[in-house]
Amino acid sequence: GTKHNIIPDEVKLQLTVRAYREEVRKRILASIDRITLNIAEAAGIPVERAPIINLHEKEFTPSTYNTPGLIQRLGSTLEKSLGAENVVKKDPVMGAEDFGRFSLEGAIPSSIIWLGAVDPERVAKSKKDGASLPSLHSPIFAPLPEPTIRTGVKTIVTCVIELMK
Repeated sequence: GTKHNIIPDEVKLQLTVRAYREEVRKRILASIDRITLNIAEAAGIPVERAPIINLHEKEFTPSTYNTPGLIQRLGSTLEKSLGAENVVKKDPVMGAEDFGRFSLEGAIPSSIIWLGAVDPERVAKSKKDGASLPSLHSPIFAPLPEPTIRTGVKTIVTCVIELMK
């Protein structure tokens, strides 16, 4: 489609697929392949026009795994250093960072610590009116330099001192 009302000959769809376990991720990818081809067959699409699925494995970034013992240890330390009210335990999310590869299958203990960087007044307003805050990868993300940098440095130093005991 070169226009909104012209059905294209070809469509490219890109997905990000993440899972907490590699065997689950592989099962999801196999299911995408199987379901896509079966839908095409059910719709009467000839084999030569069936969807082509390309998996770009080199672009894959696994979910980051927080080692429970490590995150508990660092969390307790940070509560003492920053104040318990400033350390928030979050449920797992499918976020990914390159360093997550090091902790696959528990080979190297790891944790990701998110640092709040939005102006506290904006956070309070968001809680009051329900407006969402800009995320890290948003074009409107605007971290507040002070106290964000100071808190980030204190967080890293506190964690290193705890781990180097």
